[in-house]
Amino acid sequence: MEDIQIFRKEIDTVDARIAELFKERMRVVKKIAAWKKEHGLPVFDAKREKEILEKAAARFDDRELAAYYLVFLEDLMRVSKRYQTRLTSGMQIAYAGVQGAFADVASKRIFPSGEHVGYGDFEEAYRAVERGECDCAVLPVENSYAGTVGSVMDLIFEGDLYVTGMYDLPVSQNLLGVPGAALSDVKMVVSHPQALAQCAPFIKRMGFETRTAENTAVAAKAVAQAGDISVAAIAGRETASLYGLTVLDHDINESALNSTRFAVLSKAATKSGGDDRFILMFTVNDVAGALAGAVNVIASHGFNMKSLKSRPVKNKAWQYYFYVEAEGDETSGEGREMLKELSEKCGKLKIAGHFGAAIELKDGEKV
Repeated sequence: MEDIQIFRKEIDTVDARIAELFKERMRVVKKIAAWKKEHGLPVFDAKREKEILEKAAARFDDRELAAYYLVFLEDLMRVSKRYQTRLTSGMQIAYAGVQGAFADVASKRIFPSGEHVGYGDFEEAYRAVERGECDCAVLPVENSYAGTVGSVMDLIFEGDLYVTGMYDLPVSQNLLGVPGAALSDVKMVVSHPQALAQCAPFIKRMGFETRTAENTAVAAKAVAQAGDISVAAIAGRETASLYGLTVLDHDINESALNSTRFAVLSKAATKSGGDDRFILMFTVNDVAGALAGAVNVIASHGFNMKSLKSRPVKNKAWQYYFYVEAEGDETSGEGREMLKELSEKCGKLKIAGHFGAAIELKDGEKV
C-alpha cells in the first residue's frame, strides 16, 4: 500500500499549479474591474455567471464530481467579485435628488459599493459624468404608468454619454406625514410630477391639492421640515425612516405593476457578448414618408424594434427626433448596411448605447 505522504505530495503539486492559475485568473479579473469602472458597469453580472456555470457543467462526464466543481467555481467567482468590488470601490455614481430618492435607491442596488453623489436635477448629474467628476450616472428614462422621462431622453440625444445598462426598479408609492398626523388631517400632497401622476386616482378620490417637488425625497424632506400635519409627501417607504415621517397610507400608486426604468450612462461605449439591444436616435429629412422609410430600413435588415418614441427637438419648432430600442447587433454586416441606408434618410443619426435585457432590481424590499 502506498504511503499517504505520497498522496499529500501529489496534492501539494496540484495546489501549486492551482495557485499559479489563481494568480493568472485574478490578473484578468483586475483588468475586468478596470474595464467595468471605465464603462460604468456593476461588478455583478448574473447572465455571465450563469454562462460560466453552464460551460463548467458541460466539462464533466461524472455528474457527482461536476456538482463539487460547480460549488468550487461559485466560491471562486464570489472571491473574484469581492476583489472587483475592492478595486471599483472608488467609483462615483451620480444620481438626481437627495438621499432616499428612488434614483438613490436604484444606484445603490446597481452599485452597492462606491460613492453615490446626489445632484439637483437630471442635467447636473449627467454633466457631472461628462466633466469627469463621476464615473457614471443612474437616471430614470421611463415609468410603466406615467411614461417617458423626456428631459433625460433629451440629454441622451444631445449629449455624449452612452447607455451601458437598463434596470427596472419596482416602485411602491406611499403617503408620508409628520408624526402625529392622521390621514384625515391631510389637505395637500407634495411630490415629483411623475409620482403625482402615478397616484392621480388616489389624490382625486381623497380630494387633495397638489404641489410639485424636484423628486420624492425632496418632497419628504420638505414635509418633515415644515412639520405641518395638513401637508404630506408621496414617496418610498425607505424615505419615511430617513426623514422621521409616518406612513399614513401605503401602495397608493394606481398600478400594482408600477416600476421605473433606470439607465446607467457612461463616457465610454460598451459592447459585450451579453448585449443584445442597442439604442438608435435620429432625425428624418423633411420629406413625405421619411419616418416610415427609416422604420422600414430597420425592419428590412431583420432588427426587431422593441420601442419607438418621439420627442421635439429643442430650439427647432415642429421638428422631432426619434428613439428606437432594437434587438440585434448593429455592428454586424446587416447592421452596417442598415446604418448606411439610414444615413441617407436621416439628418442626425447616433448609436446611443448597448445593453442586455433590462434587469429587475430585486434586492431588498420594494421602495
